[in-house]
Parts: sequence; structure tokens; C-alpha cells
Amino acid sequence: MARKSIRSKLVLTPEEGTLLDQLRRSRAASQRDVQRAQVLWLYHTGENIAAIMKAVGMTRKSVSKWINKALTMGVSAGLRDTPHGRTPTLTEEAKAWVVHLACSKPKDFGYAAEVWSRQALAQHVRKHAKAEGHPSLAQASKSTVQRILADQPLQPHKVTYYLQRRDPAFESKMRDILVVYQEVALQNEPTSAAATDKVITVSVDEKPGVQAIANTAPDLPPVAGKHPTLARDHEYKRLGTCSILAALDLHTGHVTARVERRHRSREFIALLKDLDAYYPSDYTIRIVLDNHSAHISKETQAFLATRPNRFKYVHTPTHGSWLNIVETLFGKMARSFLRHIRVGSWEELRDRILKGIAEINEAPVVHRWKKFEAPSA
Repeated sequence: MARKSIRSKLVLTPEEGTLLDQLRRSRAASQRDVQRAQVLWLYHTGENIAAIMKAVGMTRKSVSKWINKALTMGVSAGLRDTPHGRTPTLTEEAKAWVVHLACSKPKDFGYAAEVWSRQALAQHVRKHAKAEGHPSLAQASKSTVQRILADQPLQPHKVTYYLQRRDPAFESKMRDILVVYQEVALQNEPTSAAATDKVITVSVDEKPGVQAIANTAPDLPPVAGKHPTLARDHEYKRLGTCSILAALDLHTGHVTARVERRHRSREFIALLKDLDAYYPSDYTIRIVLDNHSAHISKETQAFLATRPNRFKYVHTPTHGSWLNIVETLFGKMARSFLRHIRVGSWEELRDRILKGIAEINEAPVVHRWKKFEAPSA
């Protein structure tokens, strides 16, 4: 005859009963939590230890352990593991050492990597903690290291880019460009006296490396009820690249452009000739442009010498291409007809780009600099 258990019965509140019933049936909870909830539920319903062992596949010792915890500490506490060991105390010096490591590069410590991953940093911390006088970090996990970095906060595994200003005259050149834009804004006002000035300002730059890409299989058009988008084969064929040389008229929005295989002095001179032919001969063409070698080469200067007082350069500072309004035109091209473009030949790419520019010229938009920095007196 089985010996009657001397343990007390497990009495549940309605809330505890609902918690155990939901947890033992859960498919999202961990298997460990589901097992423990099943043990307590079965014991609550009057099952003996042997039956519970068989039902949940646990040893007598484990079944007894969770029942005793629930009887002494309650159901919620009884479902959780008892913390083991002593939590190591992290000193401020130890945390500062981890921060110092995160602010250094792995290659400084003999590793191949350029930046730390969380795992690599944690491994280095564990390996060298005792030797550096920080034994509390000898068993530091990746999450421990991450918490130390999060308090700063530091993300040594990420890289953000910046652009150093290498032009000592950056500020003065930028202000010269902004003054030009202010003058253009005054010229564009019909009632302004500057509207009669015989100076035309164009913004010039190039967009290199536009790829001519051909399909290796036909595009499949959208089909209602089947696939809502254009379908395209992943494979493609490269047919070379082109450079778009463009001059944006800041008064009318008209675009003068060429599409070339290369961007050398001869291609830039050809663009200057196009501008010379397009605008009245008694006007000065003021060009906002960067310091590309083709713009200031001997060949270009020789051409400019044949047209004295016709062209006037206003250079953007080094790494200041964002000051050139024509960049907004290239952005418009990229968003419209250059996006997803596929062609059958390099010549087709050239023709379609010129067609897109012609479409822009059919409804030109005057591009304006939205924020001026007023020059000091």
C-alpha cells in the first residue's frame, strides 16, 4: 500500500490557477516553464509524485523541488530559478578599462579586424581582465560588456563617415557661392534693377559612372491578379559606363547636357561650346563648378582664351559639391528616368538620357538655393 504524502496540498488563487493553466498549454513559452507549470497543476489536482514524474518526464528530485518551492514561496516565485552564486561587483576602473578598449581599434591589440564586434570585445575582456587588474570581468559575458558600453553610450561595431574640410579657404569660397545665388535670386525678380544684367549663371557638374546595363531575359509586365509589379531577371550584362555633363541655367531651369564615354578636357570644352552657342554673344556666362582637372587644364584654358570675357568661373570649395545646385538636377534624373533603366546598347543609354533631359526642358523648373548665409559686412 502506497504511503500517504505528508506534503500539504497546493491551494491556488483564481489568478494562480489561470496562470498555471495558460502556461502549461502555451506553445510560445519555454519547455522548462511549461514543464514546471504542468508539475504544479497536476499536484494541485491531486496527482501523486509518481504519476507526475511519468506525465512530465522528470525525476522525483526535480518534481519534489518545484512542488516544495511553490508550497513555501508561492506559485509565481516557485516557477523561477533561484539565483546561484555571487554577482561580481564591477568597479568603475573595470568599466573605464572596457570603455578604453571600445575606443581603440582591435588591430592595436594584434587582431586582424578594423572594428570591434561585441563578441570579439567580450572575448578580449575575459582573456586579459585578470592581467589588467580587473578580476570582476574575468567571466564577463557579451551582455555585460554591452551594458557597460550602453551607459556611455558607445557602439564600436558601427562606422559613421564624416568629411574633413581640407580647403583652408572653405568658408570664404562658400560665401562667394552663396553671394552668387543671392544675386541670381535678385536677377530673377522682374521688378529688380538687376533683372537687366547681362550675366547668365549656370551650375555645371558631371555625373560619372552611369552604367549601361542590359537584361539577359525579357522583363515581364505587371499582370492584374497575379503579380502587381514589373518582373525582372536577376542576371544582367554590363555594357560600359557614361558620364553626364550638365549645365543648369539658374534663371530658367534649362539644361544643357552631353553624354560622353569619358570626362576629359575635350568633353568639357564641348560643353562650353554648347553653352557659347546657346546664349547670346553679348552675355557673360558665369559658371558655378568644382575643381575637376578638366575644368582648369591647359586645353581648357587655351579654349577660354579664344573667348575672352565670355566665361567666368566661380569654384566651389574642395569637398563642397553639395553647394552646387546642379546636384539637385542629378538627383531628379536618378529618381525619374535613370531609375531601374535597362538598355540594349551604350548608344541607347545615351539617347534615352538625352531624351530625359529634353523632357525636363519641356517643363523646366528653376532650382533655388533654399537657405542663404548672409555675408558679414
